[in-house]
This record gives sequence, structure tokens and C-alpha cells, in this order.
Amino acid sequence: MSRNLYIISGPPGVGKSTTSKLLIQTLDKSAYISGDAVSHIPVKGRGKPWLDKDTNDLTWKNISSLVKNLLDYKYDVVLDYVAFPEDIDGLMTELEDYHVRTIYVVLMVDRQTIIRRDRLRAEEYQMKERSIILLDEFENHPDLRVDNKLYTNHFTEAQLPEIVSGIINNEKYRVK
Repeated sequence: MSRNLYIISGPPGVGKSTTSKLLIQTLDKSAYISGDAVSHIPVKGRGKPWLDKDTNDLTWKNISSLVKNLLDYKYDVVLDYVAFPEDIDGLMTELEDYHVRTIYVVLMVDRQTIIRRDRLRAEEYQMKERSIILLDEFENHPDLRVDNKLYTNHFTEAQLPEIVSGIINNEKYRVK
């Protein structure tokens, strides 16, 4: 039986973690990887992944190792991280020997929603302008297919199970 890798991406404040956590509860045998937590494994000498190539490369190498280990033990894996198409391409290269169905969903919202949600976070967790920059990068990325984007600002929290069901069942999000 083939396993599944669900990559839930998008800028901060779109609901990646909330969606990912419901998704792992929906699956029979699942594991959750927070890309942010993986990027914070190195403590001293760590740069910001979007500014420091070594930190970014190490983060993706660690994510790849975790995904492989979990797939080897027959887990469906949910990765919650800011992941662009080039990151997914690199991960797919690492996983080329694995028979894994890979779903890549980029959650998106409008500008006002992302600003409002960022302000709801504790001050030390607010991304401020970085959220808007990432929203624009995802919106305008030349290699990001429209089919991989899921606009969630018109959904309510009560509709989250519907979003998760769509992620699991809609093949338009499949990249492998």
C-alpha cells in the first residue's frame, strides 16, 4: 500500500498548522512534521532560513530524512511549512525511490485577512511585513500552479473538515 505525503504550505497566518493538525487526526497512521520546529533544531549559529542558504539547506535535508524514516515505517506524513515549488522539487528528488502519493497545497488568503490574523498572534510570533512578502511571493510565483492554491478566506472554521476532505480527495493537488 502506498503512503501519502501531504505538504501544507503558504505564508504565515493562512491556517497551515490548524489544517495540518486536523488532517493528521483524520488519517489512520499519521505523523506531523513542523518545518519551523525542524529549522529550529540548530540553536547557536542558525540563520533565518529565508536569508541563510546553509540553514535552509540543512532544514530541507532534515525534513527529507524525517519524511523518509516515517515513510519507511508506513506512516502518512503531514509537513507543515512554508514550501515553494523549488523546495518541493528538491524533496521529490530525495524521495524518487519511494512509492509515495504527494499532495502539495498552498493555503492562501487575501491581504487584509493575513494582516488581521498576524495581529492576533502574540507579539513575539508576529511576522508583520514578512507575511505580506510571502503572500506576494506565493501569489506571483511563476512555477506555482493555480491548481495547488487553495483560497481559504471564504471558509469558516466550522468548514475545516470540508477543507481537509478536499486536500485528501482532490487529485488536483497531487504532484506525484
